[in-house]
Order: sequence, then structure tokens, then C-alpha cells
Amino acid sequence: MSLLELFCHIDDFWQVYQPIWQQKLLTSGQSRHRPCQMCMSEMMTLVVHFHQKRYRDFKTFYTEYVAVHLQSEFPTLLSYNRFVQLMPRILVALCDYLQSCYGTCTGLSFVDSTALKVCHNRRINQHRVFDGVAERGRTSVDWFYGFKLHLIVNDCGEILSCCVTVGNVDDRQPVPKLARSLFGKLFADKGYISQTLTQQLLEEHFVQLVTKIRKNMKYRLMDEMDNYFLRKQAILESIYDQLKNISQIEHTRHRSLTGFIVNLIAGLGAYCHQPKKPSLNLQFLRQLAVA
Repeated sequence: MSLLELFCHIDDFWQVYQPIWQQKLLTSGQSRHRPCQMCMSEMMTLVVHFHQKRYRDFKTFYTEYVAVHLQSEFPTLLSYNRFVQLMPRILVALCDYLQSCYGTCTGLSFVDSTALKVCHNRRINQHRVFDGVAERGRTSVDWFYGFKLHLIVNDCGEILSCCVTVGNVDDRQPVPKLARSLFGKLFADKGYISQTLTQQLLEEHFVQLVTKIRKNMKYRLMDEMDNYFLRKQAILESIYDQLKNISQIEHTRHRSLTGFIVNLIAGLGAYCHQPKKPSLNLQFLRQLAVA
């Protein structure tokens, strides 16, 4: 997606969202924000476009690319310091914009989580930015200090729902909320094995949770297609790899919790606009089913 297409898409969303957002501010008793020289849709476009250009840090992207090459596209461009100061304003709108970019459930969904480290393990005791917020967690590889990103995607690689938790939260805990808009089958790895969770998803959301079997569990007969899709659950590993190495959602240079959330949501939004996403290429199966 080009910069112009991205801005048009975000601006169309903002034109509909702005009166609703202002009404929420009034009903909640909060004062409305004073008008800014740069409009909100332009600011949202830049934070999402940052993840499309594959820069390592936002300051270099803003000072060496935006301020130099995009001055004509953004005539009311703010200074870098002022832009960062006003960035918390776009957080709520950016979260709602991400939800508007979600894909459609196809009946085949995959869930998994990934660690978002905020510092090296040797610097945990000296870390101050997320002190009292982030927690130590453990993956299958190593311990980490930070947060967890939980994603549910369909077979086309489109995001269906997501949430962020601290690092020591059980992967199964946010699944019931994430699966509220799903139907069909939800495939997961061994970390999601839970009879209670399986029954809850089936009774409340009519979603069948399909997981792998541990070696010490009693053998159960499983459908051949379920076994196939369980092997394809690694699609999420490809998505997380793109989010971390292309969109830069994980780094240790954050200076505030708000900046961390804005960077993460913008990275997910940039991924939603990717023309080619990791996919299982099941279109031919759907065509056969229709035929």
C-alpha cells in the first residue's frame, strides 16, 4: 500500500470516528483536545508508515526521511520533539483503527503468543521505564522481561483479534475474550491444553479448541484434517517473524508505556496492509467445496 492509499484509508476512518470520539470525551467528563497544527489522520499515517519503511528507530525515520522527503506531502509537519509529545493523543483512535482492519473469520483460526522483551536479561535490575508494569516470563527457549502479544489469525494470515499482557500471564487466560467473534475450530499448541478452556469455548462461543497431545496424555483419535492444520499452526511463527524483523514491534529503546503501545499497534496496523501475508492457500479447497 502506497503512502497516499494509506492516508486515504486512515482519513476515511477518521472522518467517521472523530465525532464519535469527541462525544465520548464529553460524556466521560474529559476536556476536548485543543486543535493541533497537524491533523490526527496525518499523525496516524506517519506512525503506521514508519513500520512500512523498515527503519530501525522512529527518530531516524522522522528526521532523515519524513522531514527531508515528505515535506510537500505534510506541509504542516511538526518538529520531532513536538510530534513525540503529542503522540499519546492518537493512541485510542489507533486502537480502534486496528480493529477496523481485522480480517474475517473463515472457521479455521490459529492462536499463539510471543514474548516482547523490553530489555536484556542482564539489565532487568537497572531497568526503570517499565518498572512495576512489565514482568518476567518464560518461553520455550529462555526467560525474558517484558510483555506478551497474543494473536488469533485465520488461514489467510489476517489478524482476527489481539491483546497484550504482562510476561507472566498464562497463555490460556486471554483466549475466551479473544475468541468472542470466532466460529468453527481454533488450533493451538500444547501450551493451550485445558479441559476447562475447551468446554468454556464450546459452551460460550461454540468454538472447538484443537490442540496437540502431550506424550504423557492418553491417546485420542483425531481427525486427519485436524492433524494437518495443527502442523500448519506455525503460520503464526512467520507472522511474528515479520512483525519483529520488518515492523520493529520489539526493541529496547522505549521511553514510556504509551510509546510502547503506539509502536505496537502501529506495527500491527502496518501488517494488516501488507499485500502478501503468510497464508495456507486454501482457496482451491473452498472452490472445490462450492463446486
